[in-house]
Amino acid sequence: MLRTKFTEAFGIEHPIVQGGMMWVGRAELVAAVANAGALGFITALTQPTPDDLRLEIERTRELTDKPFGVNLTILPSITPPPYEEYRQAIIDSGVKIVEIAGANPATHTAHLKEHGIKVIHKATSVKHAVKAQSVGVDAVSIDGFECAGHPGENDIPGLVLIPAAVRELDIPVLASGGIADAHGLVAALALGADGVNMGTRFLCTQESSIHQSVKEKIVANSELDTKLIFRTLHNTARVADNAISRQVVEIEKAGGTFADIQDLVSGKRGRKVFEEGDVDAGIWTAGICQGLITDIPTVAALVERMVSESEDIIRGRLSSLVSDPISVRS
Repeated sequence: MLRTKFTEAFGIEHPIVQGGMMWVGRAELVAAVANAGALGFITALTQPTPDDLRLEIERTRELTDKPFGVNLTILPSITPPPYEEYRQAIIDSGVKIVEIAGANPATHTAHLKEHGIKVIHKATSVKHAVKAQSVGVDAVSIDGFECAGHPGENDIPGLVLIPAAVRELDIPVLASGGIADAHGLVAALALGADGVNMGTRFLCTQESSIHQSVKEKIVANSELDTKLIFRTLHNTARVADNAISRQVVEIEKAGGTFADIQDLVSGKRGRKVFEEGDVDAGIWTAGICQGLITDIPTVAALVERMVSESEDIIRGRLSSLVSDPISVRS
């Protein structure tokens, strides 16, 4: 077993996290992740109301007796969801781990920690990670440029971002972006992280609720099959390369505004992709780690494979590199 500061602090077996994913973080997937010894997150805003979230938490508890959490993503909106009511649903349900993403966690951290809830904050820069630590979060998930969804505006890949964050933080750090297998897990640990946060890889598992056609598309895709949209709006998002994302990029290049692409990028269309399997119906998030995904395993098989292969890499190939004196040419 791979024991880290993160596994010890959060009471899980393996340093692997399934982060919150819109339309995906539901009871079946989250419970499967928990039962495999990793940490899964229900996505709060996938549920239409706070009361629906309460029911989803109970459904998850019926499927696992191991730790799991809830993701609460806070984003600018013309009509914001009732974040405080979702937060209260989390508190009332006795959930002990929350992942906050999208905005300053200070708005919610104090309320959550009053109830003994551990908070993980997703950040895309060292500056924001340090700020999150200063307001009392218990761990940071640092998202490199490779990640699906919003990688920030600095375009710093994990190879640099992860050790840069680790150098500045005292709390556990999760590496996120571009990780889909044991090699990514071992690399993250070597860079100083205490675990990994995966989205696209868990998207493509048997317990994931998305349509089989989308999973097969992820397997077929390479590391080249993503697009960066909203670049001109300074709200960059990495999504799968399809007819809609290509159209959005072209409209932006021509000087279009958000009003010109609003219908194309609607959440309603993205949800249709996941539920009906038409991969060109709307935009849907996917990371460049698509190029590393070659199958659609059960969550249990994926986690077991990652952990056992990581141990093999550490005890085998890496240890063999230092089994003899290292010669240095002058």
